[in-house]
Amino acid sequence: MRRFFLLAITCIAAFVLGGCASTTLSSEVSTFGDWPADRQPGTYVFERLPSQQREPEKQQRLEDAARSALEGAGFKPAGDAGMADVTVQLAARADEVYRSGLDDAFWWNNGPYRSRLDYARFGGFGGGLAFGHGFGIGFDEGLRRYAREVAVLIRDRKSGIALYEARASSGGVQPLTPSLLSAMFQAALTPFPNGEPQARSIATPLTR
Repeated sequence: MRRFFLLAITCIAAFVLGGCASTTLSSEVSTFGDWPADRQPGTYVFERLPSQQREPEKQQRLEDAARSALEGAGFKPAGDAGMADVTVQLAARADEVYRSGLDDAFWWNNGPYRSRLDYARFGGFGGGLAFGHGFGIGFDEGLRRYAREVAVLIRDRKSGIALYEARASSGGVQPLTPSLLSAMFQAALTPFPNGEPQARSIATPLTR
């Protein structure tokens, strides 16, 4: 067991240095909506909610990360925001969770090495409630990990009707870096515009 713990620490250090990093990111993706079969993606403009307007730098970071995914799905930025075909709202979050260094799949569920805090759950678009639960056996600190989620909501600009909603979630030892954001937004729009509420795993490239 000590060997497992040391191996985990070594891998985390190597990840930070780039030696243990994967070239792809696996995200769990759910998509919703009935995009009209005869409608082309068209032009888009980002829309910021009032709460998001209070943190323009943070929202700009999300928009920069989502541009390539939107353009890969066939959308183009509108030259005139008032003439855009659709509006796009973005949201993202990363909650800290802790995993014991003694966690092992063999002891999953109620085994003796279950984490003190084992998961986070997400709520509605653009916000919501995140919570966790669990118990331990005296291991004070675990390995810090992050439960990450991004969300995309596309509306018809004229009518305001929601046409497409997507969520992508992943977990790992890093918070939402620019490369992770880009990969998760790409997963959220792959393949567009298929609506599939049942979560499915999608791997997307990780660039540095």
